[in-house]
Amino acid sequence: MNSINLARLIDESKFNRFHASIVFWCAFIMIFDGYDLVVYGSVLPVLMKEWALTSTQAGTLGSAALFGMMLGAVIFGPLADKMGRKSVMLTCIAIFSLFTALLGFSTGPLEFGIFRFIAGLGLGGIMPNTVALMTEYSPKSLKSVLVSVMFSGYSVGGMMAAGLAIVMIGQFGWRSLFFVGVLPLLLLPIMYKTLPESPRFLVIKNQPSKIDSVLRRIEPLYTRSENQGFEQFRSEPGAPVVKLFKNGRAFSTIMFWISFFMCLLMIYGLNTWLPNLMTGAGLSVGSGLMFLFVLNFGAVLGAIFGGWMADKWDAKKVLIVFFISAGVSLTLIGFLENMIILNILVGIAGASTIGTQIICNSYISQYYPTEMRSSGLGWALGVGRLGAIAGPMMGGFLFSMSLPYYQNFLVFAIPGIIGAITLLFVQEKYSARKVNESFINEESEISSIQ
Repeated sequence: MNSINLARLIDESKFNRFHASIVFWCAFIMIFDGYDLVVYGSVLPVLMKEWALTSTQAGTLGSAALFGMMLGAVIFGPLADKMGRKSVMLTCIAIFSLFTALLGFSTGPLEFGIFRFIAGLGLGGIMPNTVALMTEYSPKSLKSVLVSVMFSGYSVGGMMAAGLAIVMIGQFGWRSLFFVGVLPLLLLPIMYKTLPESPRFLVIKNQPSKIDSVLRRIEPLYTRSENQGFEQFRSEPGAPVVKLFKNGRAFSTIMFWISFFMCLLMIYGLNTWLPNLMTGAGLSVGSGLMFLFVLNFGAVLGAIFGGWMADKWDAKKVLIVFFISAGVSLTLIGFLENMIILNILVGIAGASTIGTQIICNSYISQYYPTEMRSSGLGWALGVGRLGAIAGPMMGGFLFSMSLPYYQNFLVFAIPGIIGAITLLFVQEKYSARKVNESFINEESEISSIQ
């Protein structure tokens, strides 16, 4: 009797409540990733005054979480490929949520930095596993758009942090913003009950009853006879990290790492320094903060629209266009003064920086085979975090040099062009999709001969 091809069944499924619940909870998790991106900058002026921090100390505290995220991505990504996405992802959520809440109890910079680093460890492990889980359970025709919708929560979290800071700091103090971070921990039991385990992991662990339960949620009419098993997912020997450089993928892996570095450099550099760069050009503080809001709002639109484009056309080509758009929009910002046009350009910059990163996450998760998916994204994000660390430092260096307004944005535009060039060299012929198509065609030819 023929065995069931689980991956194909999921790919051909129709979007329903099961998929919607995964999108909802994964987007909820991403909201707090984005929240973390902006919340530190929101409380920084108060912290510097309360703890008498220098600019260098403030920068070090900000980098603590980024170092943790870099380490967490390269540790928990590969670990999930061995132990299952769900268990590792929920563990990372617990770590991040608990230590984010503990930041509100910090008595000084040292405690604060340690808690930020540990929270970053958990946060670094969340993203690759969340993307991988969403990718594995999405219908093939909607993979990019669903991952992009999920990741729009990242920008929503950024806007939420800025909005809550305006409302809560004056009334409840800066610590209250970190107490909000306990919410994912409180909802962990619901996530444990709702979120499924990776389909590949369930097949490897030979858990047919759990697979049946998941498939009935995907397809209510699903049935399986007692003697009918499941096809094993195609796998390659060796450690997941080593596999990233095998079977023609080595060069593309390096290109992915460079593009992630460039994209995260722009994202973290702009989110940290955009208000300062704008006020340095003579605009009010309120206008500078509004540009930050517009940047993240543009990212939401860019992620959803870009995800739809990536599913409809070629994801690689869409990403190259987005990277070029980032370079062009950031360049033009430095030469124009009309507020309406500036807001439009900043929105485009948000769509083509944060939005580009979101689509990149989806693209890379589909490029690698299932058994190394978390490793591929985890390592790309880990290397990319170096760009996240470099971005704010570069922005601070530029700001201290008192360069002309347009030169600051020209410097931030360069990574966009480099990112586009690196993606040009990604070799699609070695992607999991192309290899699987070739494998299926070979099987069809053999069957026709027989």
